[in-house]
Amino acid sequence: MIRNILEKLYPTTKLLLAISLFVSSFIIQGWFYSYSMVLICGIITCFYGKQKIYLKRVFFSLFWLLTAIFIIQSIFLPSGEVWIKLGFISVYKEGFLKAVNLTSKITAFVSVLTMLTLITSAKDFTLSLEKQGLNPKISFILMLTLQMIPELQKQSMVIMDSQRSRGVETEGNLFTRSKALIPVFIPLVLSSIANTEERAITLESRAFSSESRRTRLYDIEKSKYDNPVRVFLLIFIILCITWRILWAI
Repeated sequence: MIRNILEKLYPTTKLLLAISLFVSSFIIQGWFYSYSMVLICGIITCFYGKQKIYLKRVFFSLFWLLTAIFIIQSIFLPSGEVWIKLGFISVYKEGFLKAVNLTSKITAFVSVLTMLTLITSAKDFTLSLEKQGLNPKISFILMLTLQMIPELQKQSMVIMDSQRSRGVETEGNLFTRSKALIPVFIPLVLSSIANTEERAITLESRAFSSESRRTRLYDIEKSKYDNPVRVFLLIFIILCITWRILWAI
């Protein structure tokens, strides 16, 4: 039942869901709820069958960043009393707590953003914004921006396979990979420029700049679940604000 509801949600409703979760991580005090956003968003992606991709992206996005923040805040920026001392390394309590609060918010943001990109396709998202009144040119630029990284990843894999077939070493230690960067990077840039030109010609041939009324071959509509979910999200935010006020009292 829940999976059926989530799969039929309109893209803007999914956006409101992501915004509500992220805002709630700031309304509710403490780091525990912000860190638990990884689990909450993970459960939501499970209903779409994207949990493996979600966990992989969140881990690789956060691991080194959070590690660096903890090291810098708690070791290299002395503040307050020494909490743990390991030889010549001193971990400061105040710096560690600051790192916990900062990384919890970053974790919540990355988790929510990753969830949104996995459960909503760029095409549906930009189309929903266009139907809400967004300029078609702006929506197209937005769609290209959202699709840029996946497209570059696909092109880079194709180029790397082509270079391997020519005898270029693209795997190994750091020095070997750095040597293979130029043979991969230059064709990637040139192909991106060529694709941009081809895309511009295609758009003009389809009268993209025309001001006449547009028709759509592909369309999406709101489901019967969208309004109840939006009301639920509004109630959820109100309850979070109420809890924050009562907790402060």
